[in-house]
Amino acid sequence: MSYKPVVALVGRPNVGKSTLFNRLVGERIAVTDDIPGTTRDRIQGNADWNGVEFYVIDTGGIEIYEPKGVRDEMPLAEGSKEFVPQIRAQAMIAIQDADVIVMLVDSGHGITAADEEIAEILRRTDRTVFIAANKTDNLKDVDRAFEFYGLGIGEVFAISAMHGLGVGDLLDAIVKAFGDIKREVDEDDDDEDILKIAIVGRPNVGKSSTLNHLVGEERAIVSPFAGTTRDAIDTEIKWHGQRIRLVDTAGIRRRGRIEPGVEKYSVLRALKALDRADVALLLVDATEGITEQDQHIAGYIKEANVSVVLVVNKWDAVAKDTYTMNTFTEEIREKLDFLPHVPIIFTSALTGQRIHQLLETSVYVWEMRSFRIPTSKLNDILREAVAKHPPPSSGTKRLKLYFVTQVAVAPPMILFHVNDTRLVHFSYRRYLENQIRESFQFPGTPIRMSFRPRDGELDD
Repeated sequence: MSYKPVVALVGRPNVGKSTLFNRLVGERIAVTDDIPGTTRDRIQGNADWNGVEFYVIDTGGIEIYEPKGVRDEMPLAEGSKEFVPQIRAQAMIAIQDADVIVMLVDSGHGITAADEEIAEILRRTDRTVFIAANKTDNLKDVDRAFEFYGLGIGEVFAISAMHGLGVGDLLDAIVKAFGDIKREVDEDDDDEDILKIAIVGRPNVGKSSTLNHLVGEERAIVSPFAGTTRDAIDTEIKWHGQRIRLVDTAGIRRRGRIEPGVEKYSVLRALKALDRADVALLLVDATEGITEQDQHIAGYIKEANVSVVLVVNKWDAVAKDTYTMNTFTEEIREKLDFLPHVPIIFTSALTGQRIHQLLETSVYVWEMRSFRIPTSKLNDILREAVAKHPPPSSGTKRLKLYFVTQVAVAPPMILFHVNDTRLVHFSYRRYLENQIRESFQFPGTPIRMSFRPRDGELDD
């Protein structure tokens, strides 16, 4: 089970958190400005260091004390003063849910009263904390950076987020800290017989109500208002002797539609839930049809290589005739064509209609997710596929497929040995996948396909 750790960047205003965030994620996402208070809310992004992936959260500056002499020179950004309590609350949430915390300080100003107060907050957490003494642009600043050991909360790294100096050493330490976190997660997930199901969807589609029906009691808050669920709630149940862990998550909206405040961070929690799930129940609203947000969430699920069951909720509220279900199914297949063979269940969390099918279908999808196709059967499928539709060519050179085998499960990975990977066109990859699914559907489960030249390395 993959797990992406979370790194939270915290500190008082104008110490360079957004600049470091942009450097870590490799693109200019966070707005940077010399005026404190520019970043009012948390922003999250994906980072990679030496092949280790993790989430990074940029938080607004924590305002506790007015740094003496600094505020006169650098007033808060216009309109930010009224947001100080909310900014502080958002940073506190990030601290709670991060695996590693990086506290940024300004090496040029030394330890301020605000730094001391933030350090006191971090001292009460059980997370790994590093101090990044930013704006260390020359050797004389390095000595001043080590003054911050006086905060007594963690190792100090002298860095320049603007120029990248010292950032590599900080990242090495962060990734090393992830090792302990991964061991803890692996220990928690040692039980391979637990099916982990994430319940995801945009706000107000009935996720919490669905969870309550599955659990059989009011474990989650149910509300008609979008965004009621702010955290991921794990609930373990048994179904016909099978242990199942259910995760209810906050509604996911498209990035451009995520409102400021707690909702933005709830998206990250939902994505983390997908990282540790085997199967996702993707809920959509039958009264609204498949929206762009639904397609966007389905894309998240596909990227996470999680199996999926599509749940069309509020089916009781739809005026129906003989063809309504077929018409809706066709719309799903058309708009979510990148999720082939996804099981579709029409439910009502209000009345409990067909809710009992969700666990039965999820267990079946999970079992097929770990199914291994015999090599002989795969090669029979390959020979028949090539005979029906010969491989593409480029100029005088034609793609040759020599041998195929399944090299992994959960989700399945199929490895093809070929003469030249450059001749493998996307359309032929899709054709081969469809031929495999005709015999072994792997319902709701992505099939990863790799092509390797006879004497080459694995080519995804």
